[in-house]
Amino acid sequence: MMDDTAEVSVTATPEYGPERGGLGGSSPRANTERGGLGGSSPPANTEREGLGGSSPRAHSDARSRGDTRARIQQVAVELFTEHGYEGTSLREIAERLDVTKAALYYHFKSKEDIVRSLVEDYFGQIDALIAWGKAQPRTDDVRRQILCRYVGIVAEGDRAFRLLHQNQAAVNTMASAKSRGELFRERMHSLVALLTEPDAPMPERVRAAMTLGGISVGWMFFADQTTDRRELSDLVRSLACDFAKVTG
Repeated sequence: MMDDTAEVSVTATPEYGPERGGLGGSSPRANTERGGLGGSSPPANTEREGLGGSSPRAHSDARSRGDTRARIQQVAVELFTEHGYEGTSLREIAERLDVTKAALYYHFKSKEDIVRSLVEDYFGQIDALIAWGKAQPRTDDVRRQILCRYVGIVAEGDRAFRLLHQNQAAVNTMASAKSRGELFRERMHSLVALLTEPDAPMPERVRAAMTLGGISVGWMFFADQTTDRRELSDLVRSLACDFAKVTG
């Protein structure tokens, strides 16, 4: 039997259809979507649409790969949560997905690749939020929207966060873990800057940082104690805006 961490060359497409996972609508990252169209261009007269050069089949294949990738992430998080990171193999992930290991390798070469993709997707959503915020005027309404969107990002990734917390000993040995803390701090600095005025005094910056931290703690602590996630989400948003003294 092939070792779980061995690298293989896979040319076939995955053996199951599109299924959205539970980790949200983040867009797939190009560097983790291996294979697919093989680099060949579609016939000019049969699949190209207009002058844009984008084919319906290409869009369909990209969407399918993205859905498949999200499904793998979802199932991996479920198994990592149930059995621990060290106690789960790629074979077990493939079996729960009802696919071959070759189909799984098409997207991820190792368990570390899966964990890395979860972190990258989270940072990608934060980066998109920061980019959006920087393009907006500095108003209370925009600050409120930033907090509301941040609550959504935290709520969407709560199972992945829980996985990282519960398996710290294992995931902290990964090469990617060495920079994860610094990358997170950089993004928190950017969010704090968006929630405060330029050259804001220390109390205002501390309030903004505590608001962001409170969102994460409040959601993670109570997410598994409620049957109504929408109600919890609304409550966390409301309290975060109150604490940050944001109106609108």
